[in-house]
Amino acid sequence: MDPSPAKVALDQINGVTRTASTAAAGARRQYRRHIRGVTEVTMRPATMDVDGLELHYAVSSNDSGDHEQLWAINIHGYFAGGEMYHRESERLAESLGWRVVNPSLPGFGGSQPLSWGQISMPSLARRIEAVMDQLDIDRAIILGHSMGGGVAVEFAARHPERTLGVVYRAGVATPAWHHRRGLLPLAMSAVAPDVAPIADLVAAVAFDVPDLFVGRMLSTIRSVLPDLRRNLKTLARTAPVASMLMEVEQTAQVVSFRRAGVPVLAEWGCFDRIVTAATAQEFSQVADTEVLWVPGGHSWMLARPTGQRDILRHLPIGRSFLDDVVNRQASTGGQLHLRAVG
Repeated sequence: MDPSPAKVALDQINGVTRTASTAAAGARRQYRRHIRGVTEVTMRPATMDVDGLELHYAVSSNDSGDHEQLWAINIHGYFAGGEMYHRESERLAESLGWRVVNPSLPGFGGSQPLSWGQISMPSLARRIEAVMDQLDIDRAIILGHSMGGGVAVEFAARHPERTLGVVYRAGVATPAWHHRRGLLPLAMSAVAPDVAPIADLVAAVAFDVPDLFVGRMLSTIRSVLPDLRRNLKTLARTAPVASMLMEVEQTAQVVSFRRAGVPVLAEWGCFDRIVTAATAQEFSQVADTEVLWVPGGHSWMLARPTGQRDILRHLPIGRSFLDDVVNRQASTGGQLHLRAVG
């Protein structure tokens, strides 16, 4: 028996309603993503014990259930913390399908500080190893910004077999960044030569701050304030970390992980006054790689959380890096499934 005209009409109405609901849901997602800058993926906080000290970290919520899903570790810079990079990691996870981990190194972002005698790059890299062990991560891409770049280099040199690639963002691994050549150290060198480099570094940080207010300023402020508050409480305990960074020399470690075949993507802000262009050129020579110059200052990724995603998805140098990661995974015994980046 043919359906009644009323039932046909009701089915048509229901079909239109479902279509409209689907379209409305899609529009809401697009509004949240492109207008408000909100992703479907979130970072889930957790804590663990490493050598008797509490370490804070967060993991992206996009667990596919596939043991071949690619992992990435996003390591923060000095006086920052993992939460400052949540917006960036959420976008990397959502767009590329990665599971992303944001650790907060000892003394930062709520993690308990190291004792003065424990402060070293190997000790910081040990925390990355511990987080990977905790989450049963065999291999990962390691992203490191500023101080985190040095930690990424240390980890990659010690564990090349667990490193699929390094995204090195204005890192401090090579010594050129210690040498401050601005007008301030020149003027102060005669009267206070020991203080001049620190004074120049403080001035460089001050000049770099306005870059954080590019884009969604309120969203950026909300993302950085929690870690800043936590870090102020441990400032006296983390000051020796700054002293360590001013003396760090990891040229041998850079050479080591590159000889092991670990791919590297080197990125620098065009207006970076903290880790300057001279350091970028030095790293480029040591690592035998070109540097990608990104619009912005030292912490461009905090104000522009979609920047790293766009580099990897759309720029030839970023796509080439991902190809190298895939090839490395395959050559070391795994099959890696990356989401298409067209």
